[in-house]
Amino acid sequence: MIICIASGKGGTGKTTIAANLAAVLAEKAQYLDCDVEEPNGHLFLRPNIEHSEPVSVPVPKVDMEKCDFCRECAEFCQFNAIAVLGKNILTFPELCHSCGGCKLICPKEAISEIPKEIGKLEKGMAGEVEFIHGHLRIGEAMAVPLIERVKKEIKSHKIAIIDAPPGTSCPVIAALKGADVALLVTEPTPFGLFDLKLAVGVVRILKIPLAIVVNRADLGDKKVFDYCAKEDIPILMTIPFSKDIAQTYAKGELLVKQPKWQDRFLALWHQIKETMGGQK
Repeated sequence: MIICIASGKGGTGKTTIAANLAAVLAEKAQYLDCDVEEPNGHLFLRPNIEHSEPVSVPVPKVDMEKCDFCRECAEFCQFNAIAVLGKNILTFPELCHSCGGCKLICPKEAISEIPKEIGKLEKGMAGEVEFIHGHLRIGEAMAVPLIERVKKEIKSHKIAIIDAPPGTSCPVIAALKGADVALLVTEPTPFGLFDLKLAVGVVRILKIPLAIVVNRADLGDKKVFDYCAKEDIPILMTIPFSKDIAQTYAKGELLVKQPKWQDRFLALWHQIKETMGGQK
C-alpha cells in the first residue's frame, strides 16, 4: 500500500503524522520524504544513512560546429530553455524540463545531452523503518525529477508512507501519483480550510481515496468539520492543541513513544485500510 500524506499548506503537522505512522508500523514501513526542498523527517526518525547518491537530469549541449542556427530547437521548446540569437546559441538549464525534444528535432544532430546534478538521494534505516529522502540543491527549481527518483525506491511488499511537499503545485502532484490513499492534514482555521479545499480538489481529480487528519483540532472554529461532513470526507484522527505535544515536537521526539499515541496511530492505520477499501 502507498499512503501519501499531504496538506494544502505548510505547518499543519504533515511530517508529524507521517513519521509517527511509519514508526508505529516499524519493519512493515518505508518512509519516503518527498518534501525535497525542505526534508525534515530525519529530525524525528533519526536514520542511520547507509547510502547517498547524486541525482541528475539531462540538459542540452549544442555542438557549434554542426549547428546551422535554423532555430527549430528554440521554436520547439515550450519552456524557452534554448534560444538562438544570430550566430549564438543560449541554453538555460534551470528552465529545461529534460524532455529531449530539442535533441530529437535538430536536423543537424547538433544537440546532445549532458547530466546536470539537481540534488541527492539518501537512504538508510531508522530503527526498523526503511528511510529514504531526497534533498534538492539550493537554487534548483525542478523538484519533480528528484521526487520521482525517491519514489522509485518503493517496494511492493512494504507499506510506503510518502511525506509530500505542502501545497497543490507540480511537486505535490508528483508525490500523489500512484498512491492508494491520500491522507490530508489540516487545521481548523480559515487558512487551513481554504487550502484544504484546494488539496481535496487535486486529490479528487487524481481519483485517489482520501481522508483527513485535523491537527490542533480544538483551536479555531468548526468550519473544517462542517466542510468534511458536507463533502462526505472521513476524519480519521483529531490531535489536540497541546503544550505536551508541542514540547515533544520541539525536541524532535516521536509521539508514539507514549503508549496512548501508539494505540491511536495503530488505530489510524486500521482506519486508513478501511477508507481505501470503502472508496475504491
